[in-house]
Amino acid sequence: MRVAATLAILAAMTSAAFAGGGFEIVIPGRPGVPIIINGVDASYAVVEGDWGLGKGTHVEPTIYGGRYIDPVPRVGHYYPSAGRMPGYGRLEIEPPANRRLPQPAESYHQSWSAQSAPLPAQSNVPVDPPEIIYAPQDYRRGPHNLPR
Repeated sequence: MRVAATLAILAAMTSAAFAGGGFEIVIPGRPGVPIIINGVDASYAVVEGDWGLGKGTHVEPTIYGGRYIDPVPRVGHYYPSAGRMPGYGRLEIEPPANRRLPQPAESYHQSWSAQSAPLPAQSNVPVDPPEIIYAPQDYRRGPHNLPR
């Protein structure tokens, strides 16, 4: 009985380690934004063998139902030296040389500067005061100001 319980617990513990080997259905987080795995659009497809960051080894995932995305899209090329107009794009019309020109824009000038604050216009304290300033004596304030 103990052996059967031990084997059941051991089987339950080891089965959790193999849980990451199944398959996943890829659903994009935002509509219209494809999920690209190795050049294949795997949106709403089944991916098998994708370990991600769970293991230290790299396993090439198998994608069922994805579609191949060309990394460099096959577009037509336009060579102006051929003398032909491109099949699509903006139609540019060169204006004639003798057309009426718009009025020239008014002149615009902007500048910045910095300077110190100006000195006060006039002050009771001289700009270059003497080293010692004698305070006036007021004998009416009390006995501590009396001459000795």
